[in-house]
Amino acid sequence: MKTFQLTAEARTDLGKKAAKALRNENKIPVVLNGGEVFELPFTGTLKPGEKIVEIGNGKALITTDLAVTQEAVRKLIYTPEIFAIELNVNGETRMAVLKDIQFHPVKDTILHIDLLEVNEQKPVVIEVPVRVEGHAEGVKAGGKLTLSMKKLRVKAPYTQVPETLVINVDNLGLGKSMQVGDLHFEGLELMNAKNAVVCAVQLTRAARGAAAAAAAGK
Repeated sequence: MKTFQLTAEARTDLGKKAAKALRNENKIPVVLNGGEVFELPFTGTLKPGEKIVEIGNGKALITTDLAVTQEAVRKLIYTPEIFAIELNVNGETRMAVLKDIQFHPVKDTILHIDLLEVNEQKPVVIEVPVRVEGHAEGVKAGGKLTLSMKKLRVKAPYTQVPETLVINVDNLGLGKSMQVGDLHFEGLELMNAKNAVVCAVQLTRAARGAAAAAAAGK
């Protein structure tokens, strides 16, 4: 994946009123999740914006409340590409990926962003764009290639996640489909249902007519 550099400021004033005031300044509330799980009680020192979240069984993790400007994330959000985010906060660099974005239902402005902290050892689940290459046999025979899944969910350390998943369709025949279970990418685990159709060569009306004419001529 490409790397996107993003500077964020720690956010200590929380709640709906504070979030509204932040948005009025053309900024977006952000939560950085995915910190390491630890046993309670916590004996360390929290940095600005950090808070302890209990997850049960005497364990907890630390999340960080942040704020970024709308302009700073524009090229991160409004693009089909995926990025590893080099996040600069509290004077240190932390790696993250986009987890979730909430948009205003009418204005379509960004209301909230959730980031997931990542490292080279911990696998992450992320959607990766699909790119088809080749000239399918079924298309040569008059069919039409359709791409049903433009992204696939993969699980791997973020350093092993590619920018796109390239699928070769040269051998895809007329009326045939390619499912998730048919695909394999080194170092990646596909998380979608194995029987989900990724792409297919559909019979067109012209192809059906040609097939019928050929059958009638026999």
